[in-house]
Amino acid sequence: MKDIDDTNLLHAESATRVQLPEGKTHHLLRAGDLLFRSRGRSNGAAEVMEGIGTAVLAAPMLLIRPHRVLPAYLCWYINTPATQAHLAAQAEGTSVRMISAEALKALEVPLPPVDMQQRIAQLAALAEREQALMTHIATLRRQQTHHILMKFAQEAAK
Repeated sequence: MKDIDDTNLLHAESATRVQLPEGKTHHLLRAGDLLFRSRGRSNGAAEVMEGIGTAVLAAPMLLIRPHRVLPAYLCWYINTPATQAHLAAQAEGTSVRMISAEALKALEVPLPPVDMQQRIAQLAALAEREQALMTHIATLRRQQTHHILMKFAQEAAK
């Protein structure tokens, strides 16, 4: 769970490495799989991208292996605020809230044609990138303003 950031991106390069026994390759993650955080403060999904290497999923994560739907589209749909609110209403437990596999399986996902799924996923990715860039710009603007004001303060004190 720690290898998925707040924007639901998987960072496999920092994952814990273990030696796996031979066989049972159906447990291995593959590109296009979705990893769902069933517990914790955030219950989003992250898509496994190409180049994951040999990896398995650790509990309490749930594996979603999409069929007849584009993984990026399904990931976007699961992470939308409306779907997250729906899943939160299905959560069980008091101190540690958990989304069950049954609640996830019961989720009704609208399935537009594949080309529309692709466009939706691409637009969602662009919107996420725009948000990240805007946040970065705001950080740089704050740093620049701080630097300018500090320079003014030092010059005025001379």
